Amino acid sequence: MLDQRLVREKPALIARELQRRGMKVDLTPLQLIAQEQRNLEDKRSSLQAEGNRIGKEVGQKIKNGIDPKSNEINELRKQGNQLKKNVALLENKEKFLSDDLKEKLLILPNIPSNDTPNGKDEKDNKEIRRWGSPRKGETLKEHWEIAEKLGLFDTERSARISKSRFVTLFNQGARLERALINFMLDLHIANGYNEILPPVLVNTASLIGSGQLPKFAEESFKCAEDDLWLTPTAEVPVTSLHREEIIPLDQLPIRYVAYSPCFRREAGSYGRDTRGLIRLHQFNKVELYWFVHPDHSNSAHEEITTDAESVLQALELPYRVIDLCTGDLGFSANRTYDLEVWLPGANTFREISSCSNCGDFQARRSSIRTKESKKTRLIHTLNGSGLAVGRTMAALLENGQQSDGSVILPEALVPYMGTNRLQPE
Repeated sequence: MLDQRLVREKPALIARELQRRGMKVDLTPLQLIAQEQRNLEDKRSSLQAEGNRIGKEVGQKIKNGIDPKSNEINELRKQGNQLKKNVALLENKEKFLSDDLKEKLLILPNIPSNDTPNGKDEKDNKEIRRWGSPRKGETLKEHWEIAEKLGLFDTERSARISKSRFVTLFNQGARLERALINFMLDLHIANGYNEILPPVLVNTASLIGSGQLPKFAEESFKCAEDDLWLTPTAEVPVTSLHREEIIPLDQLPIRYVAYSPCFRREAGSYGRDTRGLIRLHQFNKVELYWFVHPDHSNSAHEEITTDAESVLQALELPYRVIDLCTGDLGFSANRTYDLEVWLPGANTFREISSCSNCGDFQARRSSIRTKESKKTRLIHTLNGSGLAVGRTMAALLENGQQSDGSVILPEALVPYMGTNRLQPE
């Protein structure tokens, strides 16, 4: 959530930064609300101070021998009671304005970092670097064709169980999925991450805190009878792990790795990636998440990206790193690096991880702070996929495919699979 102080004092700055995202926003109504709220707060504080002064005066006069039932004391108490009523009225007005302002601010995205390149859409994203040599060839198959020959998963039976865009993994496919999850977790734990296994059902407050609501309500599955949603990403429950907490300064940075099933309705994406593992309603993901001191989030962004890259390098999968422009930036992020893995069958790069610095945006929505020099400060949060498991499997199938229908697996997976090759059954 954006800083109310900036809305009140520097609305032109926010409007200019949101315009970099392609948004034209008139912040005058929000500024007026924020200013009125601050005026009410000042008036309330002044009245409370006057009420405290009168209370002390009454106590002192009684201590000096004045009759507690005297007209003088009664008059002072009457003034004090009236002040309390006035304070209560101001508090109600203040709360109404505060709630109204918060509701309006919740729909505004984070402002981009100064380092985020300007641009309208993904065409303006900047490639930073590449790793590996992309495999190319006219006879290379897409992952779903390879998987069909190997009997790795079934989508038709899955649609019978639930609906389209769900998948059931079989035999080698199920084993490979499990192997990838364990491999990713072990790799990140060895790099110093703390493993957690968060709830899959999350409440509305958790989704608001991470920035998923109210913006992405249509993308999420909600339980009919409870204030619970199926999590779209482990980023949501991990953000709320420290909601409304003050994290001791000496505990920062906190680095978590979390495996979680993820659920997304993929509203508006029908007709795209309808076959295979790329765009499913349910998929597995290993998530990286950092809580850091605000002065260190830029360097942490480079580190979390490197940690996500380490998975692709260990699996010998060619990829590139993309610096997203302002027009392609996610709602909660101020800067994002996308990792795009090479899919030789599709002859394209495909996003497999987004590593984002969210600054204090999520921390303000979730009230996550630290204390420094006796003052509280909002911490910064970062997240990145390490990696999306289904897309990793797709990349392994396409990059490791052989002419006899088998798939060669990278050496790093052999201890988890017990073999270096997937064979037709």
